[in-house]
Amino acid sequence: MRIALLSYEYPPETGFGGIGTYTWYQARALSRLGHEVHVLAGAASARGLRRDDHDGVCVYRFRDNPLWLRLFAFDRRKPWWTRNRLENAFSMYRGLLQLLEKQRFDIVEMPECGAEGLFINHLMRLPTIVRFHSPARLIMPCYDVRKADHKLCSAIEQIGLKAATAYTSCSRFLANEVHTKLRVRRDIRVIPNGIDLQLFDSSEQVNARDQHGIPRGKPMILFAGRMEKRKGIHLCKEIAAGILKQHDVALVFAGQDRFDFMKQDLLPSVRQMKLRGSVHYLGSLDPKSIRSFLRQTDIFLLPSIWESCPYSCLEAMAAGRAIVSSDAGGLPELIQDGVNGLTARSGDTGGLVACLERLIDDPSLRERLGAGARLTVERYHSDTHIARTSLDYYRELAGKSEKRQH
Repeated sequence: MRIALLSYEYPPETGFGGIGTYTWYQARALSRLGHEVHVLAGAASARGLRRDDHDGVCVYRFRDNPLWLRLFAFDRRKPWWTRNRLENAFSMYRGLLQLLEKQRFDIVEMPECGAEGLFINHLMRLPTIVRFHSPARLIMPCYDVRKADHKLCSAIEQIGLKAATAYTSCSRFLANEVHTKLRVRRDIRVIPNGIDLQLFDSSEQVNARDQHGIPRGKPMILFAGRMEKRKGIHLCKEIAAGILKQHDVALVFAGQDRFDFMKQDLLPSVRQMKLRGSVHYLGSLDPKSIRSFLRQTDIFLLPSIWESCPYSCLEAMAAGRAIVSSDAGGLPELIQDGVNGLTARSGDTGGLVACLERLIDDPSLRERLGAGARLTVERYHSDTHIARTSLDYYRELAGKSEKRQH
């Protein structure tokens, strides 16, 4: 098949979230299965269409800067999420128009978050799939966003997905949320996210502890992800106090701190406490370094208050780590308490601390849960397995589209 995946997020230039990570894994897996894959991605600044080939995937970057959008005079105190969606939607439309001058696609897939399909799904006659990851209407309450921005951004995304040929979702939880809260009444095919397990079996890795000054000989707990409320970072100050006052462990944070939570809140707070353990903030790390950290950590912490099918969890599972997670959103579809991780109620810091303490005190339990986590992704979340499942749906939709055209 000839497949186009549209996503503003795509590593390394704009690959800062789960949508970009999904697109990267999916594109590479589809290519390895013998299909022609084209990715239309965003760019950090305005530029014409540019092609690069990576791992058998044709990657195009494009970003328009239309004059009509500048007339809206958005700034960061106004609806800047809305501006982002409008700019991205127009860029994807213009970029895809240029691609279609040279070739046709059997299927075009895009996320809902980013409104990639705002113009495409209404103005082009293409078989399109909107894949649900994290709709603005559901996640924006976790951010300090103006009400007008929330409403406008959500409406733009909703308009963009309405005319798609079909829908998929990365979790049953999210499919149900879209049905009930976004009032999408059509069928949504649930296809989980996939991950390349071979990347986590490579012998190449950095010495995470020595490189970042993390003491040897003590258990390491890792939080890896964006320092945002929906990831539960606001709960980590209480978790840190509960663990580090009693246990000599290293609590490590890695990820983008866009809202300065670490700098302004957590780190100043723990410096005033008398602790047995230590806190380390490493900032954003490249994917190879994250994989190395995961393979060398003892426990992975995921205290999220909203999730669909998070790659941070899948990556920890692929690395065979013992995981402590909340039961938010789609996490119970990945983590079964006592089988491949330990879970606590979302927002229950005491419960999360208790789970961490069990694992700190029981290395054999850590090993058993880590092995269970790895087995889960091997069975259900390998990138080629997910790509084959997606291909079955792609072929079904492409076949229906071809019949309609004739």
